[in-house]
Amino acid sequence: MSVYNNALHIGKNVRRFVNQRTLVRLFMYVFLSGLVFVFIYPFLYMLVTSLKSPADFNDISVEWILNELHWDNYRLAFTALEYPRRLINTLVMTVLCILGHVISCSFAAYGFARFKFHGKGFFFTALILSIIIPTETIIVPLYQVFSKLNWVGTQLPIIVPAFLGFGLKGALFIFIFRQFFLSLPSSLEEAAAIDGCGSVRTFFNIVFPMSKSSIMVCTVLAMVWHWNDFFEPMIYLGNQEKFYLSVVLPSIYQLVEGVEAGGMQETLFNDGVAMAATTLIVIPVFIAYMFLQRQFMEGIEHSGITGE
Repeated sequence: MSVYNNALHIGKNVRRFVNQRTLVRLFMYVFLSGLVFVFIYPFLYMLVTSLKSPADFNDISVEWILNELHWDNYRLAFTALEYPRRLINTLVMTVLCILGHVISCSFAAYGFARFKFHGKGFFFTALILSIIIPTETIIVPLYQVFSKLNWVGTQLPIIVPAFLGFGLKGALFIFIFRQFFLSLPSSLEEAAAIDGCGSVRTFFNIVFPMSKSSIMVCTVLAMVWHWNDFFEPMIYLGNQEKFYLSVVLPSIYQLVEGVEAGGMQETLFNDGVAMAATTLIVIPVFIAYMFLQRQFMEGIEHSGITGE
């Protein structure tokens, strides 16, 4: 009898544990589903709105389920953005800035991680503090410097700083590379030195190829930030022929607002065209991230974790 009671008691405890575990998992699924929806909602709204026809905009009963897919919005947005030319401008700038950041920031980070020199702590502290300084606060002296160099009106104020370890978020990229280099055993460099490799050759032949995780993290972050950057290109370029997609996009929204104010929303631009233009700008970054997602997440796990 006692054996039966013990088995019954154990069975009750097991069922209670299973029920508690099921409730916890159910709660986690509900919570994560709600969290995912918060992040996905803007993209769903953008896609649905980009396919609305003028009739759907005038029908208050149409919110998510459309009466028709109005692809003409994308044709108008494609033309208004001058998409092929702007896309090439943006791609060239983004690729060059990514290349500059990866090379210069990794090289500077290697110096902070492996070499000892006077003022190292001060310079690294100043570097970290520069991360929290908005570009808008130093744009006037930067503009004056680039103006004296006759760089204003060209892409040089955006591309050249990236190759000097400065540029957009350059200090953060140096920090990410430095944290990774600190985790590498110094025996690698010692073995290279025995074989006759200098510091520069050791970096480019041994250390830099091993930092693929940090390279991927910085590549993805630099790609997103430079692709979406509006402030610096708007200040430095001046010539509309050289504008990037992110700089042209606000003009589409201004055109939509002007059309709506003039009462011509049905015949010209509307919010559907503006959302279609936004979608066209987001698509290249989205496609690139789909291919780089796995390497990016692995890089996040291996970068910026180990300190001194």
